[in-house]
Amino acid sequence: MTGEITLRGRVLPIGGLKEKALAALRAGINEVIVPEQNRKDLEEIPRGEAKRFTFLLAGNMDEVLSRALKRDPFRAGARGRRVAAVPDRRGAAAPGVRKKRER
Repeated sequence: MTGEITLRGRVLPIGGLKEKALAALRAGINEVIVPEQNRKDLEEIPRGEAKRFTFLLAGNMDEVLSRALKRDPFRAGARGRRVAAVPDRRGAAAPGVRKKRER
């Protein structure tokens, strides 16, 4: 997806949908999330190419996230290891974090 959202999570329309969709197709992407307000712009995409896509229309960020992510990272009790990105008190790097080389 490309575009902008408001602070309240509303998905704003984009420009150049045809060009972006065709570029996505060349990159091997066949599922595209499109702002709801760009529904009328889907007609500009040639039928042959449009048939190779799945267009998902989204009006708010909740819809985008539910379609773009396989699982909800914000769900309570979500699995995943939390890794601190800062060194501990002794100066040792946290597990899984590489220490930067000093020059």
